[in-house]
Amino acid sequence: MAGAFLGSAATPSASLRHFRLLSAAMLRPHPSLEVLGGAKDSFLPALRSLDRPYRPYPIIAWNCHVETIFAALFRSLPDVRLRRECLRTKDGGAVALDWVSGDDRRLPSDSPLLILLPGLTGGSDDTYVRHMLVRARNNGWRVVVFNSRGCGDSPVTTSQFYSASFIEDLCEVVAHVATRYPDANLYAVGWSLGANILVRYLGEESHNCPLSGAVSLCNPFNLVIADEDFRKGFNIVYDKALANALCKIFKRHSLLFEDMGGEYNIHMVANAKSVREFDEGLTRVSFGFKSVDEYYSNSSSSDSIKHVYTPLLCIQAENDPIAPSRGIPRKDIVENPNCLLIVTPKGGHLGWVAGPQAPRGAPWTDSVVMDFLEHLQSRKSQTIHTGAKQNEEGLHCLEVLR
Repeated sequence: MAGAFLGSAATPSASLRHFRLLSAAMLRPHPSLEVLGGAKDSFLPALRSLDRPYRPYPIIAWNCHVETIFAALFRSLPDVRLRRECLRTKDGGAVALDWVSGDDRRLPSDSPLLILLPGLTGGSDDTYVRHMLVRARNNGWRVVVFNSRGCGDSPVTTSQFYSASFIEDLCEVVAHVATRYPDANLYAVGWSLGANILVRYLGEESHNCPLSGAVSLCNPFNLVIADEDFRKGFNIVYDKALANALCKIFKRHSLLFEDMGGEYNIHMVANAKSVREFDEGLTRVSFGFKSVDEYYSNSSSSDSIKHVYTPLLCIQAENDPIAPSRGIPRKDIVENPNCLLIVTPKGGHLGWVAGPQAPRGAPWTDSVVMDFLEHLQSRKSQTIHTGAKQNEEGLHCLEVLR
């Protein structure tokens, strides 16, 4: 199980394995939570809050749609001063990185660095992003929000947005922050579509991933299943709202798309009534897919789990209307020694109105996420310290032998 902690293939001693198994057995997740995964024995002892029941906030959480909408409209927005950096990508595009103002002077260069990936059309001003940012910053972490092309007022400089299948921008962002802070351990948290992109990235990078850990929240995982549910019942409200947000971004940069021929349907994109229409007219064409269904099928992160080598925590809500529970790749998560899954009985989509800060404060997930990340950082620091000590001892022995 050491690979889950350290990203190595080393086999732990029998005593260490016994200690971990004993610790995991002592901490039994509350029956209100579904907790499973190949890394359960490794990560569970660090997540002490899971032995308590998940208590959704009364009235608000009785219905997944009420909870989802309440969190989107009424959750508080922490006041944080941000400094924007526009990063030009290799293909001429641009993304916006929002750093906490003053942290360059306040934090040491080796402070752990957390990259935040908001959901579809989301950015630095989303409440769930801000709450996670504040919690990590209060723990001494350096934080940067990755605003995808066109999101969070990020500039659009080419006739290509981002998509569920496109990980190149994330690759460049990770490489950029790693170059800027070479002494820092890097971590990432993604929500919804940002989580899908993050898990795809982890799978693509596999053994070569420079991240020391990652968290996926409200991940739709299987986009074919998510698309099916998105067009049913009350979910049509979300579909229209997201389509409207996409159209607004598109119209602000419509001149970039003038006179585009081929399979592009610019009129459909500008007037899209659903995310599927937007993807049909623009997204799937931009990224070379023959149909929307092919785009969704090939962009799902559910197929990436088996290739993830980085420690990964996935948190989902059983009643999520946008990221259906039946799309979670439970079997692959159980079989991967680097993954842990937590499913709460309530939560809606990006809601999780529960815990001590409910109803308008931070989501219930934030404390669990931070415990997980701190645990990984602690293990990483111990490994580096132990390695340095062993190296010093080895050098000392060489000096004596000489």
